[in-house]
Amino acid sequence: MDLTYTPAQKAFRAQVREWLKNNVPAERLQSYDTREGFEQHRQWEAKLADAGYSAVTWPKDLGGSGCDLTEWLIFEEEYWAVDAPARVNQNGILLLGSTLMEFGTPEQKARFLPRMARCDDMWAQGWSEPNAGSDMAAISSRAIRMGDKFILNGQKIWSTRAIFADWVFGLFRSDPTSSRHHGLSYILVPLNTPGITVRPIRAINGREHFAEIFFDDVEVPVENLLGAEGKGWHVAMATAGFERGLLLRSPARYQRSAQKLVDLYLRNQVDADRDHSIRDAVLRAWQGAEAYTLSSYHTVGRLNKGAQIGAEASTNKIVWSELDIMIHETAMRILGARAELIDDAEANEWLEGFLFSQAGPIYAGSNEIQRNIIAQRMLGLPKS
Repeated sequence: MDLTYTPAQKAFRAQVREWLKNNVPAERLQSYDTREGFEQHRQWEAKLADAGYSAVTWPKDLGGSGCDLTEWLIFEEEYWAVDAPARVNQNGILLLGSTLMEFGTPEQKARFLPRMARCDDMWAQGWSEPNAGSDMAAISSRAIRMGDKFILNGQKIWSTRAIFADWVFGLFRSDPTSSRHHGLSYILVPLNTPGITVRPIRAINGREHFAEIFFDDVEVPVENLLGAEGKGWHVAMATAGFERGLLLRSPARYQRSAQKLVDLYLRNQVDADRDHSIRDAVLRAWQGAEAYTLSSYHTVGRLNKGAQIGAEASTNKIVWSELDIMIHETAMRILGARAELIDDAEANEWLEGFLFSQAGPIYAGSNEIQRNIIAQRMLGLPKS
């Protein structure tokens, strides 16, 4: 694997670095799990879009910069290095946007992608249901076709940021006689449609990070169907691949966290070295972030040559979710009792990260499910 950057890639890095230097907000934005913070992030994303940086891999006519995945990795490295604001519309841009590129009609791409890039439309994901979490094939929410529209009924839960979003993309059972992964359709739904009720679910930090969505005879035009009717499972698996693979969690995110962990350790080394295992944990976290980065560059090299990510996306998901926990647990050990002081800005940032990291092995498909996928589809092991 050749890790030498081309002159064009170096020039792109310099361009991105200069733009971020001149445009990243001087003060940290409020949490996007609040109404005010959500709108602040929406405005920031629009500014990114104006520069072509909201979705750098998208074609220019759809709101992007036409970059390849190597340039995306470069952009992410520069973005995270300056602690730029977290991306609030990642469900749209990174998950649905990539899926629309693959399965959307030309009309759907033109209709949705430019507005998504500017965050004129903010998106939530509507997959999980009370009785269908990691077992997504157990979905029971219905979409009955009536001429040129679908009638939606059912409930979605754990929809990230749906309390503030404009749209939701979800799976619905369009063939009432079907079961499991058959007869599902992938439908895009505006959340202001009559018959929709959105109720917030407070996260462990007390903020409205999630929501549950109720559909009561909701009418949606058939033109909002993504992919073929009844073939939504195939489309959803592409979205899941983007979610578990590279796009949702870039390696730069963990490189930055690992570097902050090293800095935290060095500032508190006298106390931290009373437990020699802490130093080893810091080293393992830093090595893990670097290993994930090298693996990502290797994967991108293959993708740039025409390869595809299949079941190996499950290994990525396990790596980044467990790495996140390792980094933040180590920070908690360094901080000790100070980690619980919510009026300490640094400690509070690590505590927030620690609490969020606990969800990593669950969302995007639990790690237990991912290990089953690896065993069956990559290693060829029989089902138990």
